[in-house]
Amino acid sequence: MGRSVVLAGAARCPRCSLPPRWCTCDMLPPVETAISVQVLIHRLEQCRPSSTGKLIGRAVANAACHVYQRGNRFFSATGYQADTLEPSRELWVLHPSGDPLPEPAAPGGSVPQPRPAVLLLDGSWRQAGEMLASVKDRGRCICLSAAATSEPSRYWLRDQAKPEQLCTAEALIDILRAMGEPGAERCLRLHFELHVYATLRARGHREMAERYLGHSPLLAEAAEALTRLHARRVNNL
Repeated sequence: MGRSVVLAGAARCPRCSLPPRWCTCDMLPPVETAISVQVLIHRLEQCRPSSTGKLIGRAVANAACHVYQRGNRFFSATGYQADTLEPSRELWVLHPSGDPLPEPAAPGGSVPQPRPAVLLLDGSWRQAGEMLASVKDRGRCICLSAAATSEPSRYWLRDQAKPEQLCTAEALIDILRAMGEPGAERCLRLHFELHVYATLRARGHREMAERYLGHSPLLAEAAEALTRLHARRVNNL
């Protein structure tokens, strides 16, 4: 196993917190979606490079991230107010204890219905439960179906209690699939896979990273980004 280059005091990208040679910011086009994406990040999660809630904030166009502080009112730590959401959008709070994800509205209606605003809770399972208690009265609590989460998680940066437990970005990927947005789903998947691969390399886990890459859509769909990433390392940037 190689030596990790994520060291205290080392230079970090201010956006992704990875060393500059493994930074993936702006390597892929932004994710365009009709869904309003909101992420509530636990205060203990916000400084971790592995956070996929922060990845969503970087990758998804117009996504908004807010920091949860215990004891504060809903989003008060960031100055966010619930009425900044469009009044016509229903707010969905994603959590395993919620109701099944509603079916998307059938096309062709006389009055197009606006896409919902989705609030994702980014933190450990215990932290997500704490955050849910603060926001559950602000919208409708929903969960992904068992079919949507049947594939093992590709989040190799942390151990999961169960293989089917998904990280925040994977949950949004499944929401985009369920809501009939395959282009946004595919684009966010590439952002996520590149983030995991680069973070594994930054930690010095080269063998694990190559195994991860061997089963990744990056090889076929984002080869140019991989080439740029590897060329930067060769040049010691």
